[in-house]
Amino acid sequence: MGKAFTFFLSTLCLLMASSVMTQTNITIDQLALLYLKSQIISNPFHFLDESWSPATSVCHWVGVTCGSRHQRVNSLNFSNMALSGRIPREFGNLSFLVSLDLRSNNFHGNLPQEMARLRRLKFLRLSVNNFSGKVPSWFGFLHQLQFLNLGNNSFTGPIPLSLSNASRLETLDISYNSLQGNILEEIGNLYNLNRLSIQYNQLTGSIPFTIFNISMIEVIAFTGNNLSGNLLNSLCNGLPILKRLFLSTNKLHGNIPEGIDNLHNMNWLSIQYNQLIGSIPFTIFNISMIEVISFTGNSLSGNLPKDEVGNLSSLLFLDLSGNNLVGSIPTSIGNLRDLQRFNLSSNKFTGFIENHICKLQHLGDIYLGQNQLSRSLSNCLGNITSLREIHLGSNKLSSNLPPTLGNLQYLVVLDLSSNNMVGSLPQEIGNLKAVTKMDLSMNQFSNEIPREIGGLQTLAYLSLRHNKLQGAIPDSMSNMVSLEFVDLSHNNISGIIPMSLEKLQYLKYFNVSDNQLYCEIPSGGPFNNLSRQFFIYNKELCGSSRFSVPPCPTSSKHRSNRKKLLVLFLLLAIAVVFVPLTFVLLWIRYNRGKSAPQQADSFSTVARERISYYELLRATNALSESNLICSGSFGSVYKGVLRSGTVIAVKVFNLQLDAVFKSFDTECEVLRSLRHRNLVKIITSCSNLDFKVLVLDYMPNGSLEKYLYSHNYFLDIKQRVSIMIDVACGLEYLHHGCSLPVIHCDVKPSNVLLDEDMVAHLSDFGISKLLGYIAPESILFLYMNGLTLEYGLDGIVSTKCDVYSYGILLLEMFTRRKPNEFEGDLSLKKWVSYSLPEAVMDVVDANLLTTTGNCLQKELYVVASIMIAALDCCAEFPARRNNMKDVVAMLQKIKIQLLAS
Repeated sequence: MGKAFTFFLSTLCLLMASSVMTQTNITIDQLALLYLKSQIISNPFHFLDESWSPATSVCHWVGVTCGSRHQRVNSLNFSNMALSGRIPREFGNLSFLVSLDLRSNNFHGNLPQEMARLRRLKFLRLSVNNFSGKVPSWFGFLHQLQFLNLGNNSFTGPIPLSLSNASRLETLDISYNSLQGNILEEIGNLYNLNRLSIQYNQLTGSIPFTIFNISMIEVIAFTGNNLSGNLLNSLCNGLPILKRLFLSTNKLHGNIPEGIDNLHNMNWLSIQYNQLIGSIPFTIFNISMIEVISFTGNSLSGNLPKDEVGNLSSLLFLDLSGNNLVGSIPTSIGNLRDLQRFNLSSNKFTGFIENHICKLQHLGDIYLGQNQLSRSLSNCLGNITSLREIHLGSNKLSSNLPPTLGNLQYLVVLDLSSNNMVGSLPQEIGNLKAVTKMDLSMNQFSNEIPREIGGLQTLAYLSLRHNKLQGAIPDSMSNMVSLEFVDLSHNNISGIIPMSLEKLQYLKYFNVSDNQLYCEIPSGGPFNNLSRQFFIYNKELCGSSRFSVPPCPTSSKHRSNRKKLLVLFLLLAIAVVFVPLTFVLLWIRYNRGKSAPQQADSFSTVARERISYYELLRATNALSESNLICSGSFGSVYKGVLRSGTVIAVKVFNLQLDAVFKSFDTECEVLRSLRHRNLVKIITSCSNLDFKVLVLDYMPNGSLEKYLYSHNYFLDIKQRVSIMIDVACGLEYLHHGCSLPVIHCDVKPSNVLLDEDMVAHLSDFGISKLLGYIAPESILFLYMNGLTLEYGLDGIVSTKCDVYSYGILLLEMFTRRKPNEFEGDLSLKKWVSYSLPEAVMDVVDANLLTTTGNCLQKELYVVASIMIAALDCCAEFPARRNNMKDVVAMLQKIKIQLLAS
């Protein structure tokens, strides 16, 4: 009996102790997290303030997850919260922690030694912070660790030897830091490693051959270090499932191994900007899965194999530029039917461009400049309608410019400079409506500049210098409203400089030196700021003394004045005859109920002020072409100046189209109730059966499309993030801030307008929808590769349609590539997704990366984060996409990180 009672008491004590211990353990977790909260010095979105209270169970705190078995904290996710602070030593008391995610914040300082006690930890994500000091050696004691990402921090020193003890590691990413020393041979002990990324550090020495013994590895990324030594044959002996190899921007030398075709699963091979020599082995063209080959910026020599090149049926990008390759371009190139980017520039290729290239019907960019290609330019290039950029400058081409190039409606850049091309410029050149840069300089073109060139309203850069052009400068050039750079020097152009060019408000460079011009140099508009050097060595110019030319003869001024007086007299005579008749006709029309257009009563609630029809005509100079801002299928937009001096934009609808009536009504219906700083404001409307106009606030910096795709504008990374935050805020207001959610349905660069402070405003609500009148978001939707709106069955849309379009716009913003450039199965979305995160430098707009060293690393990582967020917006199923509130919060956090760095 005594023994039984003793056993009962012992058991009861153990149970009580266990209960107390459980309570104590969860209290320990709670205290550890409260210590963390005490170290947070910035919590701008108040995520931790709202729920982190001792009065609430720690398992219900924001970002905290507890295990169902022990009710202990096993997962912490504080990613993208813009938190700033340090990790306290007490963090090591979270002994049941399995997953820790602190990505995209501003944590700093060293990682505390006490974190070595987190023996259950499997997933550790600390990227995009400001952690410093050496990479902790205690990572080697975390034997359960499978995922470690320390990318984009400020870690220094060598890679710790003990890291090789974390034998269960599957992903190791320590990119974008300031690590030094060699890559350890012991890394080869991580036999479970699937992805190894040590990009953009300061590592030296050779690549240890032991890495190539890791049979599970699929991705190796060592770009942006100072690695040297031979490109080892060991690369080809192991690695049976290696898919992506990034070794660019190092100091590797030697030949490309012959056995490289053993990498059967390789789809991305980038070894650009190294010191490779020798020829490209034929065997590389046996890797049937490969999609991207980039060897640019080496010293490779020899010929390309004639037949083997055509074996790469999956190849999308081929970049062999900046080498010493010779011979002709293989005709088997024509077999690469999915090829989209073809770059052999800056080599020593000879021969001529075969018609086989014209079989590449998905080709977007062709770079063959700085070679020795000769003979004619193939007529069939005009049949590759997907072409976006043609770079054939600095060769020996000697043909006419094929008129068929006018078929290239998506062409943005045409560079045929420094060749021997002859003949006239074809009038079909005026069909290249999307072109922003055209360089035909240093050739032998003759005859006149075709007047059709005036139709190139998106052209910003035009160089025709050093040719044999004759005739006059066409007056139609005054219609090229985007022109910023014009060089017509060193020709035989005669006649006058059209005064109408004064209205080219963006013109900054206009060189007509070394010609046969005789006239008055314009002095208004952009000519106020042009240098006299732009007009020297002509036949006889006159004008302002600042151009160092004589004043124009007085007699010519008198003749001009007499002409003006004669014109004025004729106008007065016409007015005396016709004005009374006009009033009679207007009186008759009024009495028939068809008066001149007035503001429609049905839209009176839209107006902030009333403007008459006649005031609009006066403000826009009778809708003069000189005031035209842009044109579209639904109408045109004109700049106007009211008597008060207020500058306005006047949107005149094209009433020849039936759909315009609905578009006008929709835009009025939507805009009458919207008020937000990131939406274009409507001032008033003017409407009857014959005339429909919206008067809007004028945006002096024009559309985002101009800034994004013109070679003469630049937006840095902070500006781009700010603009995209503005657009997201506008959409958030439409989706969540209105009594009835509004779906814009047409989010694209041309519908984002920029004011004088570069604040973005969403415009054009002509096809928008009110969510109260359509089906809910649970409908499944169809879309076409990100190129068009995501309309669903029976034309039904949801706010998730705008989110998708916004994601595509976000990708455009940071890649500077249009969605319609891609053909077949590849889309802008897929192209970016294939490149993240290791090859973000291959897809980001090269003009965006203006920094070096650690700043460049941080910018690249931030861009990668933005692109990942964009891809989340473009998820295949609408239910998986973010809403605009989340997108705004994410971008604001990224902006804070950019400002902090």
